[in-house]
Amino acid sequence: MVRDIIIVGIGSGIGGICRYLISLFMGHVGNGFPWGTFTVNVVGCLLIGILWGVTSRFQNLSPAFSLFLMVGFCGGFTTFSTFSKEGLTMLQANNYLLFSLYAIGSVVLGIMAVSLGYYSTK
Repeated sequence: MVRDIIIVGIGSGIGGICRYLISLFMGHVGNGFPWGTFTVNVVGCLLIGILWGVTSRFQNLSPAFSLFLMVGFCGGFTTFSTFSKEGLTMLQANNYLLFSLYAIGSVVLGIMAVSLGYYSTK
């Protein structure tokens, strides 16, 4: 358990650094549109999809490899990738109601929670 936590922590740190660097680079592009966050979210979704596919196809890959890359790196890079992977899993299971509640609830309640946190400190 401790080893897994360390593996995830190292991956998360590297993912977070990569997110920060991309945001710095992309911050100079556009006029008000959050290109850095947008880019990180899309790239993170593509990456977790590729990793999910590879680890599903090649069963002999180390579970530590999956933890490091999918939970650690992708989680530190963007949680949107995990959100999207979980949404796809629900859609693959034909659980459209649960997917709708999850997707709409996450976006709406997330924005409400950020608003509550922000305005409660003003």
